[in-house]
Amino acid sequence: MSDPPWSQELSRKSDLITPMAIRVAATLGLSDHMAAGAVTAETLARATGVDATALSRLLGHLVNAGIYRPRPGGGYEPTELGALLRDDVPESGRDWLRLDGPTGRGEAAAFRLLDAVRTGGPVYSALYGREFWTDVESDGALAEAFARRMAASMRWVVPELLARGDWRSVRHVVDVGGGSGDLLAAVVDATPGARGTLLDRAGPVAAAERDFAAAGLAERCRAVVGSFFDPLPAGADVYLLSNVLLNWPDDQASVILRRCAEAVRPGGRVMVLEGLLDVQTDQTDLDLRMLVYLGGRMRTTGQVRELAAGAGLALHRVAGLGPVRSLVELTPA
Repeated sequence: MSDPPWSQELSRKSDLITPMAIRVAATLGLSDHMAAGAVTAETLARATGVDATALSRLLGHLVNAGIYRPRPGGGYEPTELGALLRDDVPESGRDWLRLDGPTGRGEAAAFRLLDAVRTGGPVYSALYGREFWTDVESDGALAEAFARRMAASMRWVVPELLARGDWRSVRHVVDVGGGSGDLLAAVVDATPGARGTLLDRAGPVAAAERDFAAAGLAERCRAVVGSFFDPLPAGADVYLLSNVLLNWPDDQASVILRRCAEAVRPGGRVMVLEGLLDVQTDQTDLDLRMLVYLGGRMRTTGQVRELAAGAGLALHRVAGLGPVRSLVELTPA
């Protein structure tokens, strides 16, 4: 006797085994090993240092999930989906899904979602012993993986930002918490006469300086170590906040906006690039991630307007940049 339809639908929506099985495949690099010639459960187990019988059972489920398929001569090969777990595939999902990577570690904290809902605060530190940013920055590999992921997520946003933002009179851009520097480099490179300043922690700053030099922008872009809770480099035309505010609860996000309001020149703008729950309405999963990881939150346009007003900024306009991010322009009130 089969389960009633409502039970089947709930089971599909609440399945934990399949997402975790895919993440295990990403962590072990199974698609990479298959590409290198290890295609049986036994050879894959030797290549990854795991139990062959358990791996065979994992592969059996991943065949049903459409990640791998049996090879005509025996063993397994990736499907089109499974190939996206290879490191050498453009826009690979492996960094995002690896359980030993920054986002994978964060996703594991979602198992403590009940605690986050009960307390209203993050639970990442309860699982790993330290807060998310401290954990990422303490490990060079984690920090590098996170920077790669964030840079990849911005590549498709840049053309929309350049097209929808008014850059004609901009001469100085400060990217606040700018990470890898890819976004700032793209903006400065596309804006004749503009120069850029990136402010972030020491690790991202060092990486950004290397990237600016490699892009031939060392004379126009610089990176400085600092905190966006402290006074910012003053007098710029534009202060960029890309995926920054959603990492923080309202009181700390308000401080960041206030620092931008203090620093921006008269007639300048603060540009906030992140999803809005009333524009990118299907981003509620990211909202819960921010709760679990950091105690932050996604906001609606109205909530950003209210937050900005408390920091001395007025909402000038909102422009959609696609399915994941909006551009919110704020001006000194």
